[in-house]
Amino acid sequence: MVEWITSDQLVSYDEAVSFMETRAAAIAAGEADECIWLVEHPPLYTAGTSAKREDLRDADRFPVFESARGGQYTYHGPGQRVVYVMLNVGARGKDVRRFVKQLENWVIATLDQFNVKGEIREGRVGVWVERPEKPLTATGSPAEDKIAAIGIRLRRWVSFHGISINVEPDLTHFEGIVPCGINDHGVTSLVDLGLPVTMDDVDVALKQTFEEAFS
Repeated sequence: MVEWITSDQLVSYDEAVSFMETRAAAIAAGEADECIWLVEHPPLYTAGTSAKREDLRDADRFPVFESARGGQYTYHGPGQRVVYVMLNVGARGKDVRRFVKQLENWVIATLDQFNVKGEIREGRVGVWVERPEKPLTATGSPAEDKIAAIGIRLRRWVSFHGISINVEPDLTHFEGIVPCGINDHGVTSLVDLGLPVTMDDVDVALKQTFEEAFS
């Protein structure tokens, strides 16, 4: 059984981390069901375990939280669906690479519900979309923007942290960091792509595609 929780109010980052750590420990102990928690945060930056100080361009813009998840700097804020994934990876095969691939496939399948083609790029974390209407990059390749981030932590083979999908955040808020350490590509959202998608729409798509992604 996987319990789904949706928070209607903005959730502080400290509260989210406390909940995840407590729930992950209970799952590992066999005292609680797995859990998917859908939240939005007030504007903030998080620094993953690989974050570089120089990638924090504006330290005074929003609160900055050190995070135990993998990855570099990310932004969270209103209009972005953050999906905290507390799953028993030990009971699901103890294959971390496969689990990360399942998370990627889940995001891609969710975006596909809105006819958006999300793609994975070697050496770049997260999910990307091509922007053929934009000028080519300096290398002559098509422009690509990031639409979703992925960063997890495992403790006793239970995951926490997870993914975030840009639905309709203020994209200027990403300017205070180098998102995930990548300078030469931008950031987009479903609404920025011209789609009249709501947070509820994304939640429905996440639930519809979950079982197949993690089967």
